[in-house]
Amino acid sequence: MKVLVVDDEKLIVKGIRFSLEQDGYEVECAYDGEEALLMARSGDYDIILLDIMLPKLTGLEVCQQIRETSDVPIIMLTAKGDDMDKILGLDYGADDYITKPFNILEVKARMKAILRRSKNEKTEETNDNVIVSGELKLDRLNRRVYIDGSEVNLTAKEFDVLELLATHPQKVYSRTDLLSIVWGQGYPGDGRTVDVHVRRLREKIERSPGDPRYVRTKWGTGYYFEG
Repeated sequence: MKVLVVDDEKLIVKGIRFSLEQDGYEVECAYDGEEALLMARSGDYDIILLDIMLPKLTGLEVCQQIRETSDVPIIMLTAKGDDMDKILGLDYGADDYITKPFNILEVKARMKAILRRSKNEKTEETNDNVIVSGELKLDRLNRRVYIDGSEVNLTAKEFDVLELLATHPQKVYSRTDLLSIVWGQGYPGDGRTVDVHVRRLREKIERSPGDPRYVRTKWGTGYYFEG
């Protein structure tokens, strides 16, 4: 884990850095707002410890500008007991705050909690974008489909049909539903358009298109994805 520690009090920075490095963190340091912003934009940090009272740019200004381009977790450090500072820090995009003087064990505990939450959120986001069922893998973000590790070239509409069905497994969509959702309500085609695309889709992703594993038919109703 790579950490950026920002504080103009060098003894505080030194103490935090020493303690975090003992736990295996990679630590880089900045001592004013401008330097912190430059490093945050050029470095790939897992978390930032950011003092509010800094020369050149305040911690709040740095936090706000980082948030314009990054969702890296930020913990604000403040020597003030004023609740307004804490509220402002969170409003500007901070994830948490710690009031000085602090116990380094508390800092590390807060860091671990935020990093764990951030990791879980990224995992959930990744899981939402990638659907895996048997040999089939559907990458929604890059609009790619793989069967047993090999990419399958689908047309845009074939992908749209598969994505809709795969994101709602077991839900049966009628031909009219699919035509309206995938092609749009103003499309002049009919149910045969859907049948043709489903047939072609099956020929590309199914080992046995006549006995499909993924895109199944509910006779008299429509199509569904067997998750």
